[in-house]
Amino acid sequence: MSTRLPLFPLGTVLLPGLVLPLEIFEERYRTLVRELMAQSADEVRQFGVVAIRRGRETGPALPAIHEVGCTAVMRRVQEHPDGRFSLITVGGQRFRVGAVDQQGAPYLLGEVEFLPDELGDADAAREAVGPVQRLMRTYAQRLAATGTVQISLPDLPDDPIALSYVVAAAAVTDLTERQGLLAAADAASRLGAERALLRREVGLLGKITTIGSSELRRVDPSPN
Repeated sequence: MSTRLPLFPLGTVLLPGLVLPLEIFEERYRTLVRELMAQSADEVRQFGVVAIRRGRETGPALPAIHEVGCTAVMRRVQEHPDGRFSLITVGGQRFRVGAVDQQGAPYLLGEVEFLPDELGDADAAREAVGPVQRLMRTYAQRLAATGTVQISLPDLPDDPIALSYVVAAAAVTDLTERQGLLAAADAASRLGAERALLRREVGLLGKITTIGSSELRRVDPSPN
């Protein structure tokens, strides 16, 4: 069953449970925020965040977007005197985008199908938890040792689904790889991909012995 959902294309990937601050400047998205604020208190004030495949976040042209996104649930809204909004949102539920249009609204609207969070191969998912937790801790330690990125690593959950999203959010990776983790069919598949990703990154970081400004570009963590 499909649902009509406002879409917000961004140059980033939102994951379930991830906090995403947003500054709303464009009038079309100001309109969206005002409409959401006008909803009754018992309604979930949310819109869909979809990563951009080609194009730009701003401007009249519609960008090409990835087909799997995540709802952004509004937790805090601050309206400024100049009309812009500062939002704090949290990633909610994954969805797959079908038809897209702008009929009746200044912003993008999509017919979306919400995707369940499934365990997949239960034995494989549970067996991956320990190795992925250990790799993630080693990865965070080695990143910190380079002096380039500090990951504030929470207590890693033992639940395979929750762990798969925490690792996907915390790993410093590119949009395409993170999008693949979001779109993974289930927790077992996601943890398997993360295990391979972390092994690769831990191996690469282990080869770094000297850090110089010309050798390693500083990368600041994204707020998302």
